[in-house]
Amino acid sequence: MSIERESGTPIEVLLVEDDPGDVLMTQEAFEEHKVRNRLNVVSDGSEALSYLRREGQYADAVRPDLILLDLNLPKRDGREVLAEIKKDDDLGRIPVVVLTTSSADEDILRSYQLHANAYVTKPVDFERFIAVIRQIDEFFVSVVKLPPRA
Repeated sequence: MSIERESGTPIEVLLVEDDPGDVLMTQEAFEEHKVRNRLNVVSDGSEALSYLRREGQYADAVRPDLILLDLNLPKRDGREVLAEIKKDDDLGRIPVVVLTTSSADEDILRSYQLHANAYVTKPVDFERFIAVIRQIDEFFVSVVKLPPRA
């Protein structure tokens, strides 16, 4: 699978995830399905905001076309990160998929109140997890028209 923007460049995906096992599974899902899209990873909420704002070590970071955001993060949790992203006129255009283990109604409701573009509960089974990552990728990259990078 080689999914690209209409310009032919791969999609930049930012994964905000503190669980090394989930990071590895996501990386494997991208590799197993020959997804050429670039997966960049940060492991906490503060680091995610620095990456998105291109601060410090992320001064040269490429703006992501899609963000996969865990809710339960150290330093600043995913809800805070989502709120910061969506209140920013520039960053708020980036689609955010909440990808988390929580299936609690309050987390789902709060995420959508904060303008998440989708809420996906992570399957614990590896094959199902890969299928979910592939579906997210196919939907947001092949079906949805993404805004241009700023």
